[in-house]
Amino acid sequence: MNDPAPMGFNTYCLRALKWNDAQLLDYAASLKLDAIFLQDSLDPQAMEPAHWKAVRAQAAQLGLHLETGAGGVLPKVPADFAASVKTLETAVDRASAMGSPVVRCLLAADREHLPPGPVAQHIDTMIKLLRTVRMRALDAQVKFAIENHKDLLCWETRQVIEGAGKEFVGSYLDTGNPVFVMENPLTTVEVLGPLAVTFHLRDSVIYETPRGVAVQWVPLGEGMIDFARILTRMREIAPPVFVYIKPITGRPPAILPILEPGFWRSWPDVRGGDLAAFLALAKSGHPYEGFMVIEDGAPKPLPEAFTAALAAQQKQHMESSIAYAKQTLNLGLRWRT
Repeated sequence: MNDPAPMGFNTYCLRALKWNDAQLLDYAASLKLDAIFLQDSLDPQAMEPAHWKAVRAQAAQLGLHLETGAGGVLPKVPADFAASVKTLETAVDRASAMGSPVVRCLLAADREHLPPGPVAQHIDTMIKLLRTVRMRALDAQVKFAIENHKDLLCWETRQVIEGAGKEFVGSYLDTGNPVFVMENPLTTVEVLGPLAVTFHLRDSVIYETPRGVAVQWVPLGEGMIDFARILTRMREIAPPVFVYIKPITGRPPAILPILEPGFWRSWPDVRGGDLAAFLALAKSGHPYEGFMVIEDGAPKPLPEAFTAALAAQQKQHMESSIAYAKQTLNLGLRWRT
């Protein structure tokens, strides 16, 4: 049997609990995890250098590997380029101070939030941006981890990584986002797996609808993603990386209206073979049949009882997903002792 990979969780999935970084670190240790990925921290001191050192010391004391980073960094207009450089420089300093070997970043939240212009132009801009801070990253001995998000296709994300330079840029490989860009996660793993520097697992349901395809994120093991096959393939093609459990739930099904001609104006770069692999998933899928509190679309501000229900759900979904990863996927080291 292959040796299990070390495992942690992604803190964004617990955002409704509004825990600070210290609480999140203690929680990871209580679950006997090997690592933690601090993403989009809600800690009021998150950007304070003294806090970075404190987090590093607590992680070391708890025996946790720690990774972190920033968010979207692609400048909206040329005048924002210098600000994007500063964001990445600060992210490098923060990651280095916290002991993270990677700096997570992405271009934009989704394709709709990319600036005007063709995707090739945005790839070139991102490459230029990363090269501008290359020496800062190399000096700090960290790598930028580009998350395959809802903005680029996997082969375009690979163009960014290879165009900037694999010596300081790699893949933040996420199995949840591919379904939003009409990719089977196995396709994404094949393309980005060899470049992975961090690996995040999220499950989905994918199924046909009258307008096209619906996708929804669900707890690990409750969807239709073939994690056993994905992990086997990652062992074959990827360098050793930490695996993070990332069940972002509480969102309704998203409809991808692929049967409507106007939809494809935003996606002229989709490849036929990749789309076919995605549609094969959809044909075999069905809606999520479990209960889920839906956060997106709920009236704001959220009633206190609703917020409490979301927090409880996020914690329950995290713990059930981690249990699945331990018991079914054979992930993690520390919990075995």
